[in-house]
Amino acid sequence: MSLGDERESSGGYGGTGQTRTRLPEGGGDVYGGARRGGRSSSRSLVTVVGVVVLLIAAIAFANRGGEDSPSTSGDENQPNSSSTAASGARPVDGKAAGIPGGFARDEQGAQSAAANYAAALGSDGMFSVSRRHEIVQTVAAPTSVAQLQSGFDKDYSAGLLKRIGLNEDGSAPAGKTFVNRTLPAGTKVTSFGSNAATVEVWCNGLFGLAGDDSTNPVTSTWFTVTMKLNWSGGDWKVLETTQKTGPTPVTGDNPISGSDEISKAVQEFGGFTYAR
Repeated sequence: MSLGDERESSGGYGGTGQTRTRLPEGGGDVYGGARRGGRSSSRSLVTVVGVVVLLIAAIAFANRGGEDSPSTSGDENQPNSSSTAASGARPVDGKAAGIPGGFARDEQGAQSAAANYAAALGSDGMFSVSRRHEIVQTVAAPTSVAQLQSGFDKDYSAGLLKRIGLNEDGSAPAGKTFVNRTLPAGTKVTSFGSNAATVEVWCNGLFGLAGDDSTNPVTSTWFTVTMKLNWSGGDWKVLETTQKTGPTPVTGDNPISGSDEISKAVQEFGGFTYAR
């Protein structure tokens, strides 16, 4: 799934199934020691006290044990626990082209497939022609391969690579680390049948070039990918994808990390196989 405020040209998913991302605007080097200013000691104390109060409240709530809770009305639109809690079931055992596959023919399997396919289609591999074709041919339904691949090839043009500072082959220039990751935070089935499913995947995305003189520093964004899946060849496959911005949480008070720390994290921390 390059990121600025939202993905519109190559890192999210466009209406025809291709990835789209808005590039960061302006130049400006936010690396090289640039960090968010510190908060006052009184602000820190209030934060600590607030956390302690929340913990005490949580413990008190947990210790209520067998007390009966009064019934409430108006919550019929709230999701039940089974629709939001992790299932704990292993999603798949196999992989093809490094991408998980062989998902179960049920709602849980469709959600796991959508999450893993979102991560693959929103990875740095999409900026390499050979790897992009391998990813698309692995996750797409046979009837959609040509359309999806054509759309992605147009999006990941030589002009785009140049604008975001990559080499012609999609690799990062010397001394820099390219980051393009999509991190699913949750999934939701909006329609399901034995041969077709529509799944929404709420994602956090990372995009940019980590380096001391980078003008496209690594930034994050939030978006929701909607995937239409089809059961084909014993697995869920992608028919088409679309994307919308958000839901976006409030940015925290974490200090901004330097380019060396970001580069090291990208190289040392691998991805996951996503389960429902």
